Formats: sequence, structure tokens, C-alpha cells
Amino acid sequence: MTLRVAMIGHGFMGAAHSVGWRQAPAVFALPERVEMAVIVGRDAAATARSAERWGWDESDTDWREVVSRDDIDIVDIVTPGDSHAEIAIAALEAGKHVLCEKPLANTVEEAEAMADAAARAAERGVRAMVGFTYRRVPAVTLLRDLVAAGRVGRVQQVRAAYRQDWLVDPEMPLAWRLQKEHAGSGALGDIGAHIIDMTQFVTGQPVEAVSGVVDTIVKQRPLQASGSGLSGSAGEGYGDVTVDDLALFTGRLAEGALVSFEATRFATGRKNALSIEVSGTLGALRFDLEDLNTLQFYDRTAPAEVQGFTKILVTEPVHPYVANWWPAGHMLGYEHGFVHQVVDLVGAIAEGADPHPTFAEGLSVQRVLEAVEASSANDSAWVRVAAAARV
Repeated sequence: MTLRVAMIGHGFMGAAHSVGWRQAPAVFALPERVEMAVIVGRDAAATARSAERWGWDESDTDWREVVSRDDIDIVDIVTPGDSHAEIAIAALEAGKHVLCEKPLANTVEEAEAMADAAARAAERGVRAMVGFTYRRVPAVTLLRDLVAAGRVGRVQQVRAAYRQDWLVDPEMPLAWRLQKEHAGSGALGDIGAHIIDMTQFVTGQPVEAVSGVVDTIVKQRPLQASGSGLSGSAGEGYGDVTVDDLALFTGRLAEGALVSFEATRFATGRKNALSIEVSGTLGALRFDLEDLNTLQFYDRTAPAEVQGFTKILVTEPVHPYVANWWPAGHMLGYEHGFVHQVVDLVGAIAEGADPHPTFAEGLSVQRVLEAVEASSANDSAWVRVAAAARV
């Protein structure tokens, strides 16, 4: 069987997803053949250039027509969040498997509609997955496995942060990620969604209540020049930033542990610093994306004279995903998570199983995001998160 893929969108995430689709069949023995059939964008010339550069067979400007084609099996959505719901629901109703970038949608209502559509589609054997790619960094998957195996005991506290600095310059132009109508929210939804999902993933527990605050540090920015990208050149005049720059919040997990969350685009000097530390009764585990091939493990049951955080180099064949890559010590990078994403999605489709994270899991993250915004609007009062899928 051959799975023919259509990718809707072709920005930064389009490049990353293209690497995944191109490399997964070359490195892993996929159970089904994959073909990069068509890429879709609004600008015909730019989309055609992306198709040629990234290895797609053809390009198009009409996603509705592409989604309805009989020769398309998977629709990969890498557009801004304001179009996720419309495209994903149309694709699922057309019988296409769907991979959708995170966060699932811009609102809980959209995410609920998408999760409902995915549930109906699953009854017909059609699968849907959210692209929380950091789950597939081998060290993160290993962290989850060690927590599940009881190596840290009962989880007592989690610290999760995602720090970037690309908005520190107040003259950075007003890109779509800074406009609520397109992005839904700012640092909270864009990178905060990652640490919410990662916390739920590695602990196996949903976030049930939150207390937090969000803030917009630079409230106006230069308008972006027509046709420029995420960090493109400025045009004339200024426009309002309608999303947050910074989100700080506390969460409580289902079994009682507290989590501190930080999502910011104003952490000067931090380029892509996602970190998580899980502390338990028997030990602790820590991961930092800026050192993504390692995992720090503290074993409290070890003799006192040898206790201390131990560096695990997660490059052995026994580690998640690694056996198909390079010899031990030959490092993996950011792009490999997108390859592993394709591997897991295609494998689930072949097995007739739901790939994770499901749209229901994406909805659970969306509900946490909504609860944080509600808390911030109510003087950081604790807000319970509506029930959603366990991870």
C-alpha cells in the first residue's frame, strides 16, 4: 500500500515536516510506502519553489480541491492556527488521515469540533494526530518510560519551561504569530502548549487546575513588509500586538503534584530552551532541549557516597528510535523528531490504531490554555480544567 501525502502550508513548519516525510522512508522500514504528492500554499510561485526545494511532486493553491482528491491519503496541516479546524474537519470527512500542527486550534470550541470529527472518522478507520513533536526526541521518550517504570517513584513536583528571546527587540515586525485572530494566543499557545503536553506525556497525568498570569511586554510593533516571513523586514507604521509575550502559571496534576510552567519569548539569550524536571520520592529526571541528546537522572536509592545527577547519553541502540540512526555518540538533532513523527503516524495507520497524541489529547492541552487565560483575567484565581482525555 502507498500513502500519498498532501501538506497544506509551507513555512518554517513546512520545511521541518518535509524533512520528516523525506527521511523516514529512507531510514526506517516503514510498513507502508510514502509519497510526497502535493504541497499547497496561497502564492503559486512561492509554493512551487517550496515543492521543488523540499521534494514534493507538485504544488497547488486550492486546499479544498486537494483534500477532495481520491489519490490523497494523508493531509498534513502546517498552516496558522486559525485554519486548522476547517482544513482538518474537511479532510477527515473526506476520509483522509490527518496530521495537524500544534496547538490543535485557536479555541476550545474549534478543538472540540476537531476531536469530535476525529472520533467519528476513527469509526471508519481514519486516523488523526497532533504534531507535538518534542515527545519524539529520544531523551524525552526515555524520560517518560523511566517515570512509567517507577524510577523516580511517586511524582511530587514538576518544573517545565520554554524560553525564547526572538521578541526582545521591540522593532521585530508584527508577524502573524503576534495577532490573536491568526495565532489564538502568543507564547502561551505557541510554546506553552509544548510544555503542557510534555508534562502530561511524561507523567501520564492530566493538568486538572491552573493559576497564572499572561502579559504583553511590547504592545505595538512595526507592520510587516508584504511577503516577508516570521522574522521578516518591517513595513510602514505600527500595529497592536494582540497576544501575550509571557505566561507564568502553576498547575496541579491529577494525583496532586504541583507544576510550575513558564512560557516566554523575552528570555534574553535563550534561543529555544525547553526544559522539564520531574522530582519524585525515589529520584528525579531532567531534560533540556538545548542539550537534547542527554538526560539527567538522580537515583535517591543509590548509596550516599555516589548520589548525584548522572548524565545519560541517549544515543544507544536500546534507546527510543535510535537504533535506525548512527553509532552511539553520533548525535541527533531537532529535525529527527519530525522523522519519528512520520514513523509513528504511518505505523499506527498500518496497525489500524490511533496515533498519539490524538486530537482528544490536543483538546486537553487547549482546555489548559483556556483555563490559564481565564485565571489571568481573574487576578490569577485557580481555575479547574474541563475534563478531557487522559494521556
